[in-house]
Amino acid sequence: MQRDELIAYIDTLLEVDAYKDYAPNGLQVEGRTEIKKIVTGVTACQALIDAAIEKQADAILVHHGYFWKSEPQQIIGFKQKRIKSLLQNDINLLGYHLPLDGHPELGNNAQLGKLWEIEVIEQDGLLFTGKFKAPVAVEEFYAKVASTLKREPLWLKGGAEMISQISWCSGGAQGYIDRAIDKGSDLYISGEVSEQTTHLARECRIHYFAAGHHATETHGVYALGEHLKEKFALDVEFIDIPNPV
Repeated sequence: MQRDELIAYIDTLLEVDAYKDYAPNGLQVEGRTEIKKIVTGVTACQALIDAAIEKQADAILVHHGYFWKSEPQQIIGFKQKRIKSLLQNDINLLGYHLPLDGHPELGNNAQLGKLWEIEVIEQDGLLFTGKFKAPVAVEEFYAKVASTLKREPLWLKGGAEMISQISWCSGGAQGYIDRAIDKGSDLYISGEVSEQTTHLARECRIHYFAAGHHATETHGVYALGEHLKEKFALDVEFIDIPNPV
């Protein structure tokens, strides 16, 4: 299909105009106009670009793209190498950041809710809150998160043994713990953690799982890719570049 048609569809689907983001959403580096093969991944690192070149992809679709606010504007060093690789191989780079966190069906947080079998009761911007069908032991749910994300989260213990309600937001959203506390959640999950998070969890009696920035943000871009594959009969392949963070 035509690149501009694909981008217009994704932009509308993810409602990109509704977000004030830290980087441009949509087409970030222009390549060929016809799209048949798409490689999806979390971050547009050199390893993902190299894999896309090997796969002869027409486009790379990622959650973490380029041109972040406050970063140096010069195209030098590793940034020059990445962009040169894309341009030399005529590969499009499409990046969707906050819109891919917040989408109520395909987004990272919606996909985590499905993965963990949680009934979503509220979406407050990027912050999701849900309940279990019945209270569950926090240790049991920790094991489920570790199993589904294929990594053991850092667990800051601060709450009760049994939990009924949790809030979560993927990536670097540890600062949302205040909002999770205000909502009365027994557990808050994000990707990263800060020094002060420990004290908040202890003092406010809430458990906190730092489940990994990368691990919590693999499922949205995968789901979006599968959606595009089904809707447009495109060749879409998710490539995971391992990242322990």
